[in-house]
Amino acid sequence: MKRWAALTVLLYAVALLLLTAPVLLDAFGDWGKNGPGISLQEIGAVYRHWGYWLWLGLLVAGQALLLLLPINIAERRLPARRPLKTPVIVGAFFLANLCFAGLASLLCAGFKEGGVIKDGGGLLFQYLNPFPLHQPDSGWHFFGGAIIIVVFFWIVWAFIFRRFAKSDDPDALLKRSTRWLLHGSILELLVAVPSHIIVRRRGDCCAPIGTFWGIVTGISVMLLCFGPGVFFLFVERCQRLQPKSPNAASQPAQK
Repeated sequence: MKRWAALTVLLYAVALLLLTAPVLLDAFGDWGKNGPGISLQEIGAVYRHWGYWLWLGLLVAGQALLLLLPINIAERRLPARRPLKTPVIVGAFFLANLCFAGLASLLCAGFKEGGVIKDGGGLLFQYLNPFPLHQPDSGWHFFGGAIIIVVFFWIVWAFIFRRFAKSDDPDALLKRSTRWLLHGSILELLVAVPSHIIVRRRGDCCAPIGTFWGIVTGISVMLLCFGPGVFFLFVERCQRLQPKSPNAASQPAQK
């Protein structure tokens, strides 16, 4: 089972790697009214940036943690309810990021000029930063407030999932988590994509980065939701290919 889970995680990582360049070209191509296009050298710089690999590592780790419960279900070993904490924490984390990305996209589209870091919608995140810096225009003001918002949404969703974890069986909780993540990613993309079109045609400086992050988050979480389903397809295929034991074949005849 662990080998099939590792294969599922590998497929997820490869899908993200292959989609990075097309999504960058589509989001920052030379189609906007005032926005410049993106070159292949700039795309290569994205692949070389440490932040890209940190993002990829977090997503791959989340997919691996989300598959711990399907592994236990497939191997028919679920002691008590301790394994349910992992999908609760992971599902709440990704839903929190979807909420933040959707909120950031709306603020980018709703506030003209300055984008999401310096002015406009970014002021909301800067005011929430409890550690003010000496440079008001520093991007760390935005990131400090953004982390607080993500943590807040994370706690809220963890509380909601925890309530269902007390009453749902593991299989139902897994289906509920993936269903909410899938619906949340679709809803977030319905917000992020039009917002990105608005800010690109408007010619803002920093706002397209915020809306692009919304698109990336929605696509990444959407692909993440298919991980458990792909894993169970592998398990079902493996069980079909395994030869039946002589004892299992002789039991119906004895009856």
